[in-house]
Amino acid sequence: MKHFLSICLLAALYGTSLSQPIPDYYTRNRFLLASPAAFEGGLVGSANPANLIFLHQPEFRFYWSTDGTDPVSLKNWGLFSGMRHFGFSVQRQKIAGVGVTDFRLSTGIGSPELSFGLAYGWSKGKSDASARESLISAGTILRPSRYFSFGLVGNFSLESSSREGIAEIGIRPFGTPRLTLFADAALQKGTKIKNAPWSAGAALQLTPGFHLVGRYFESDAFTLGLSINFGKSGMGTQSHFDPEANYASNSYFLRRGGMKRSLLQTHFRKNKRYTTLALKGRVDYLKYKFLDGTLRFMDILKNIQAAIEDPRVSAIALNLSGMRIRPEHAWEIREALKNMQSSGKKVVIFIDRAQMTSYHLASVADKVVLDPQGSIMLRGYALGRTYFKRTLEKLGLGFEEWRFFKYKSANETFSRDSMSVADREQLQDYLDDWYELTRSEVCAARNLSTEEFDRLIDDESYFAPEQALEAGLVDTLARWSGVDGIINQMTSESKKGLAAAELLANALPPENWGTLPKVAVVYGLGVCAMDSGIRARWLERVFLALGKSKSVKAVVFRVDSPGGDGMASDLVAEALKKCSETKPVIISQGQVAASGGYWISMYGDKILAGPNTITGSIGVIFGWVYDKGIGAKLGMTSDLVQRGKHADLSRGISIPFTGLQVPARNLTPDERQKAETIIRQHYRDFVEKVAAGRSMTVERVREIAEGRIYSGIDGKEMKLVDEIGGLMQAIEIAKEEAGLEQSQEVEIIEIPNSKGFLNLKKQISPINFQILDDPVLQFIKMVSERLGEPLPILIPGTYPDLP
Repeated sequence: MKHFLSICLLAALYGTSLSQPIPDYYTRNRFLLASPAAFEGGLVGSANPANLIFLHQPEFRFYWSTDGTDPVSLKNWGLFSGMRHFGFSVQRQKIAGVGVTDFRLSTGIGSPELSFGLAYGWSKGKSDASARESLISAGTILRPSRYFSFGLVGNFSLESSSREGIAEIGIRPFGTPRLTLFADAALQKGTKIKNAPWSAGAALQLTPGFHLVGRYFESDAFTLGLSINFGKSGMGTQSHFDPEANYASNSYFLRRGGMKRSLLQTHFRKNKRYTTLALKGRVDYLKYKFLDGTLRFMDILKNIQAAIEDPRVSAIALNLSGMRIRPEHAWEIREALKNMQSSGKKVVIFIDRAQMTSYHLASVADKVVLDPQGSIMLRGYALGRTYFKRTLEKLGLGFEEWRFFKYKSANETFSRDSMSVADREQLQDYLDDWYELTRSEVCAARNLSTEEFDRLIDDESYFAPEQALEAGLVDTLARWSGVDGIINQMTSESKKGLAAAELLANALPPENWGTLPKVAVVYGLGVCAMDSGIRARWLERVFLALGKSKSVKAVVFRVDSPGGDGMASDLVAEALKKCSETKPVIISQGQVAASGGYWISMYGDKILAGPNTITGSIGVIFGWVYDKGIGAKLGMTSDLVQRGKHADLSRGISIPFTGLQVPARNLTPDERQKAETIIRQHYRDFVEKVAAGRSMTVERVREIAEGRIYSGIDGKEMKLVDEIGGLMQAIEIAKEEAGLEQSQEVEIIEIPNSKGFLNLKKQISPINFQILDDPVLQFIKMVSERLGEPLPILIPGTYPDLP
């Protein structure tokens, strides 16, 4: 430690010449309980501006010192304030009868592992008599692990050649705040290292938020301090003793700012609060940073988990009014609420116009509350699509579906006017699993028989408030504004509401030093395409970079994709496979991860799916559209020159305003034979890759493939899925596979973490945006752009989506 401090001090002062010294570091910072890099943030970044990066909320502190034991004798005082990246302080000191006021403006940047700061300080009063000079300060804090913290500060006078260097070190022997050892030293120009003042000490955490601090100085003086936090406020005191161990004075402080750990919060306010979540709007994975009311799925799950872990919270209330959500997402939120109930906490859910998915979610509650003018509509589930065969005929467009796999039915949209037997079979099987999942969970939660549930669906369907109450679907009728009274009645005591942002997991800053182990959650959303949807080129770079990252210990790949381009799918799959060679990669399948969506999943170490996820659909489609009279109807013709027998294959008239080109002819028998060879080869590659990724035989994959979709339940039975579970469970499995303890705190990084800053297209023309964003039009666009290519994709309408 001695060598470290010496080297740092020499580095800060090297090359300087002698000059009149400025007041030393310890005189200027008498209010410090300990070394700034080790404990209590260094007077809100005043002593070392690099500390500002560790502030998560605005912080205000008032310090004062006394004459003797009189606590209201303001001999010296200081006001220190700051927020993340910026700080300001004013400090009044009286030394040898000379009064001076010091001001300091500071800024900091960096990360929990390495931060930097700059500050400018100036003085008012008798600065000449007190040897005050305007200063520029530069500081840095390095925390390479949870055991060590190193700090370095350089103070440079703007009025003379005076300079000062301060080196600090903090050690946590147990890697936690339970015990922190610290030392620091300050060296001014012209002072020999052996004469440099220094201090050393320890901070002992007796309980959360309660610290005892002792500090010894090279002069034989010492201090004993106490720091107590009450959550957003706190106080402390420090007794100063001279070199003869005689009591000299006291200093005190009061703080107000961001939440800090406190015994008051965790014990004395246990079960005194409830929290609420309003889920009005679209629930989705990502949102734009501005002007976007989307509710992020991960945020909802994190907030529920935070409510489970917060000892102050005894209940949670959800408002589902106006919620738009996919059924699989609703199931995951429902499972999170079940975990909350398992922890002994209550769940209240308010609904006003509920349907199958929202009521399935609401049914988990200990109290289901329906608006007095609300309703519940339980009609069951249906899946279907629109067929364009006759539309194409009327337009003069010919279409041929090349189908070699029984259940790969996406092109039926263009080739048929109703479902094939195979498509009806697979969709009905999925729908039955989905319905039975809802029925079993609703019946278990609401104490209904399956026969009664079926009767309510088939014979009643619509429930006015009194009917819903009589049928046992809800517990009481009330408005959302009355939910607090319902919670108080349930728990037999008055409770205060607590915003989700105030939950301890959301409000508390990290306790441990350094960078936490990271688990990356990567999103693969939308159609499998190179530069749209999942953005395969970008995803490849992401997985290759994650594979090399030392700070990321595991990866969770959340897939919600109906498939698309086989090349895009394979590009991502191979990059994911390479990433899995260096760290665990866990797949979490959302509402749909089928066809190309399954392709990008198959190399994961484990695959998790919801029970109502659509997975599988191992197969490819092929179709050909051509001019069968549309040109004549529109009065359009085309002509060309060519070199190459098949060069004219995709040429024909261009439909105005659509960007679509319609081939002038159908395939010849020779071209059809070649196309069939390509399709079957593509399918064979897909099957062999699944067999390799899932450790199955090719024969077994062929048996369950043929383009058939499966629910997550059936997918697990077919060994296409390893476990039934959601995103949070996938994260826990990723931690376990990475060798991290279940209690180990990790940092979850989401890639990407937003859709961007602002959706300009939607702001300019929301109607056109909605049309262009339609999944069916996106499907048609992809098929037309990849005309004549095998595509591993599902047609929208064959899987549940946002209402």
